[in-house]
Parts: sequence; C-alpha cells; structure tokens
Amino acid sequence: MERVPVKRDQCRRRTRSTPSPLLLWELASRLVVANALFLAAPSQIFAAIAALADSGELWRHISISAVEFALGYAIASLLGVVIGFAMAESPTMKRVLQPWISGLYATPTIALAPLFILWLGIGIWSKVLVVIFLVLFPVTINTEAGLRTTSERLIEMLRSFGATPRQIFFKVSLPSAVPFILAGLKLGIGRGLIGVVVAELFGSRAGLGRLIAQSADAFNMPDLFAGVIVLAAAGITLTAGFGWLENRLVPWTKD
Repeated sequence: MERVPVKRDQCRRRTRSTPSPLLLWELASRLVVANALFLAAPSQIFAAIAALADSGELWRHISISAVEFALGYAIASLLGVVIGFAMAESPTMKRVLQPWISGLYATPTIALAPLFILWLGIGIWSKVLVVIFLVLFPVTINTEAGLRTTSERLIEMLRSFGATPRQIFFKVSLPSAVPFILAGLKLGIGRGLIGVVVAELFGSRAGLGRLIAQSADAFNMPDLFAGVIVLAAAGITLTAGFGWLENRLVPWTKD
C-alpha cells in the first residue's frame, strides 16, 4: 500500500487545534460545573495566588512549610545515610536495626502525627519529626542496598593489588552507592512534602497545610487549589534539581 504523504503544515494545524488541559479545565469549571464551591477555574486560582502573594500571606505560609521541610529533610537524610552505611558495613548492626527499619517503614507514620503534636505541641518540631520519619527509611534502605550491590569481585581484585579499606570505600563502594542514595533522597522529597502538609492539617499556626485546611473550611476553592499548586510546583522543582544533580554526580547511569 502506498503511504500518503502528510505535509508539515497539516501536522502543525492538527497540533495547534488540540486544546490545552488548562483550557479544558477552564471551560469545564465555567460551563459544566459552574459552581466555585466544587471546582475553581485556573484563572480564579492564579488570581488567588496573586492576591495571596500581594498580601504577603502566601509567603508567610511558604516560609513556615519550607523551614519545616528543610530541617526534617536534612536531619533524615544525614541519619539515613549514616544508618545505611552502618547496616552495610556491620552484620551485627544490620541484625539489630533491620527489624526496626522494616517495622517503622511499614507503620503509617501519618497516623502518628497527632501523637507528635500532642508531645511537642503545634510548633515547628512536631512537623519536623513527621518529615524525619517519612524521609528516613527510604534513604536508609537505598543507601544500604547501594553499598551491598558493589561487586565483590572488584573489591577482591583491589585487595589483591594492595588497596586499603579506605581506598576501596571511596573509590568503589561509595561511587556504586551514590545512584541509590540519590534515588532515596528523591523519593524522600515527595514523602517529606506530604508529611509537612498532613502534620499542618492536624494542627499548626501557619503553613501551606494550614492554608489548605482554612480554605476547605471556608469552601474557598481558589485558595485551596492555590496551596496545592504551590506544593506541586515545589515538588517538581526539587525533583528536577535532583535530576540535574544526578546528571552531574553520576553521569554514567545515563549511558
């Protein structure tokens, strides 16, 4: 059968005629739902973001959530890498810590958020603790798995050439584990953002979770969607940043 040639102009017209998701969303919220209590239009959401930013309220919520996330994420990342190294290097540490890691990882940490708030109050540290519990275990598990996947034959070969344990660790084991560590850190971004928001929903003075809760109570859908979109943008930006970092640190994984 003969192939019918398709001109580029026709392809371009077809591409241009395809409506964008934002346009469909706008039309659905204006014509189909037509009720701001159930669905906010993109134009309303962007107007709400602009109004919240102009009043300074949005920046106050973002700054509180950012501090909570940054502290919890940094502490959990450091602890996760250290614990993962200890479990990979010491069979005794692995036997002692593995049941705790497995049990706590399977525990719905979100359900413990009210308990943390009861212990530490509605201040910043109860949210930081929730973030730590959500980020710690993916980082620990990925770090330990990365170190254990190092080729034993390669390690034995280096030992036969007189390499010291320090040289083996920094030249072979650590580079082998870096992609796994970065994968754990990348997984921790989404889990940490979820932890911040859920903890703020249970009790907080400010933060994006508090903004979402207040908007839901007042049936203010534009402000509610504004908080959700800011969180989504933060997740996309942080994940993209880790992708760039991964390309710089471990470019061989992209070959």
